Amino acid sequence: RRWSEGLHQAIEAKEGVRVREENQTIASITFQNYFRLYKKLSGMTGTADTEAPEFLQIYNLEVNVIPTHRPMVRKDMPDLVHLTQADKFKAIVEDIRECVERQQPVLVGTTSIETSELISGVLQKEGIAHEVLNAKQNEKEAQIVAQAGRPGAVTIATNMAGRGTDIVLGGNLESELHALPSEADDGDRQRVRTEWQQRHDQVIAAGGLHIIGTERHESRRIDNQLRGRSGRQGDPGSSRFYLSMEDNLMRIFGDPNFTKRLLSAAGMKEGEVIESRMLTKRIEAAQRKVEAHNFDIRKQLLLFDDVANDQRKVIYQQRTEIMGANELAPAIRGIQADVVGRMLDEYLPRNVPHEDWDLDGLREAIRKDFNADIDPRNWLAAEPDLDEVTLRERVIDAVAKNYAVKSERYGVDLMQALEKDIMLRTLDQHWREHLAAMDYLRQGIHLRSYAQKDYRYEYRREAYELFASMLDRVKFDTASMLTRVEIRSEAELQREEEERQRRLLAALQAQHAEAQSVLSGPAADEPANAQGDDGFTAEAVPQSPVTRGERKVGRNEPCPCGSGRKYKQCHGALQA
Repeated sequence: RRWSEGLHQAIEAKEGVRVREENQTIASITFQNYFRLYKKLSGMTGTADTEAPEFLQIYNLEVNVIPTHRPMVRKDMPDLVHLTQADKFKAIVEDIRECVERQQPVLVGTTSIETSELISGVLQKEGIAHEVLNAKQNEKEAQIVAQAGRPGAVTIATNMAGRGTDIVLGGNLESELHALPSEADDGDRQRVRTEWQQRHDQVIAAGGLHIIGTERHESRRIDNQLRGRSGRQGDPGSSRFYLSMEDNLMRIFGDPNFTKRLLSAAGMKEGEVIESRMLTKRIEAAQRKVEAHNFDIRKQLLLFDDVANDQRKVIYQQRTEIMGANELAPAIRGIQADVVGRMLDEYLPRNVPHEDWDLDGLREAIRKDFNADIDPRNWLAAEPDLDEVTLRERVIDAVAKNYAVKSERYGVDLMQALEKDIMLRTLDQHWREHLAAMDYLRQGIHLRSYAQKDYRYEYRREAYELFASMLDRVKFDTASMLTRVEIRSEAELQREEEERQRRLLAALQAQHAEAQSVLSGPAADEPANAQGDDGFTAEAVPQSPVTRGERKVGRNEPCPCGSGRKYKQCHGALQA
C-alpha cells in the first residue's frame, strides 16, 4: 500500500529513493453500498442499540433489544474524575493492587497501544505481574485470554485485542484439559476439573472479573463492549472508568478548561477524585458529539458514493453483458454509427450551406480515426443534388463496409475475440481514469459553497457530465481502435523482426567502417589535407599549441609602462 495525494512521493524524494507514480484505483465501493448489494440484510451484536438511528437511516433496519438469557448482575460503578492524567494512573494502579490482594482478576481496557505500554511500565515498577494484549503477539494472546479469569490475574488490553472473547472465571477449563499429555487418565482430568472449580469459586467470591477503563472512548458502543467482557451469563463482575480533564475526549470535544475551573472553584485539588452526575452528563455529551461527528463523515461519504454507485452499476452491467455476449457485431455497428454521426455533426453542421462544410477535414478525420478512404467532395461534384441525409448515410456505410471487409479477412471467430478484448480493455481503462477524476472532483467540490451554491447538487451535475463524457470516449476509442487495428501472424512477425535486425546490423557496420577511416588517417602517398572517399578530411601536420612570448604581468605588480601605478589600475584595467 502507498499513501495518496503525493505524500508517498514526497517521502521517497526526501529519502533519496526512486520516486514512483501513485497507485491507480481500479474499483472502489463504500461499506454501506457494499452491504446494500445483499438482498437480505441483518445482523446480531450486543452493542447496536446506541447506533440504532444510523441503522435506520442508512440501511432502513430496526434494532430490537433481546433480553439477556440470565439476569445481569454486573455492577457498573460511577466514573472517577481526576484533574490530571498522572493522578488518574496512580488511582488505576492502586485499584489494580487492591484487586490482586483479594485475588480478583482484572481487565484493564485502553484506547491505544501507547497507553497499554505506559500502564504496563508502571505495573512493572510496582512489581505487579500482568499480561498485555495489544495485537502484537497473536500466537500468545489466545493463551493469555484463556487464563485472564484466574484469581489475581491482571490483563491489559486495547480495544482491538481480545474483543468479544468469553473470559471464563477461574480460567479456561477446556484449554487446560486439551493441554494434558496424551497418556493422562481420568484421574488427571478429574484433578484438573477440581482445581478449576476451586479457582472458579474463589473468583466469584472475590466479585468476579473487574473491568477498569483508562478513559472514555469516542463512542459509547466501544465502552459497552469493554464492560460486556465482564458479567457474562449471570456471572458477577464490576466495571469502573477512570477519567481526567486531560483525556483526548474532553480535550478535543469537551471543555476541559471550564470543567477545571469549576472543579477548582469547588475546592478540588490535584490528587483528589470526584464523582459527579454533572460531569457524567458532560462526558456523555462529548461522546454524543463525537458520535454525531463520525456519523456525519460516514453520511457525507455515502452521499458522494451514492452518485458513483449509480454509475458503477451501469459500467458493471455493461461489462457483464460484454463478457456474456456470443456476438458483438450488432453492438459494434451501432457504436460506429453513433460515433461517425457525432463526427458528421462537427464537420457537416445541420442547416448550413454546402459551401461551409469542412469536407477536407471530414475526409482526413475519417482516414485517421477509422482507416477508411472517402472523398465527399467528389461525391458532391458528381451529384450536385446530393442532400445532407444521403451524404451522412453514405459516410456511415463506407466506414461499416471497410470494417466488414476486415472482418471477412480475419474470420468471424478471431474478430469476435478481438472485439470482446478491445471493448473490455477500453471500458476498464476509461473507468479507472473516471474514478481518479471523481476523486479530484470530490476533494474540491466543497469550495462551491463560497459561491452560494449547493455543493451536493454541483457534485451530482458535474459527476453526470464526467460520466457522459467518459461513455462517449469509450465509444469513440472502441470504434476507432477496432477499425485501425491490424492482426499479424507469427510468420509475418518473424519476417518483420528479421528485417529489423538486418537493417540494424547494416547501420552498425556502416558506423564501424566510418570510425575506422577517421582513426586510420591518410595514406603515405596522399598529400596533406587530402579528402578520402568517405568525405572526411585528414590533417597531415598537427598544429602546435599557442605559447606566450613574454612573461605575464601580475595584477598587483607595477605597470610596465612606467607610470608607477599597479598594473590592474593602469593598462590592466583597460584590458579588463
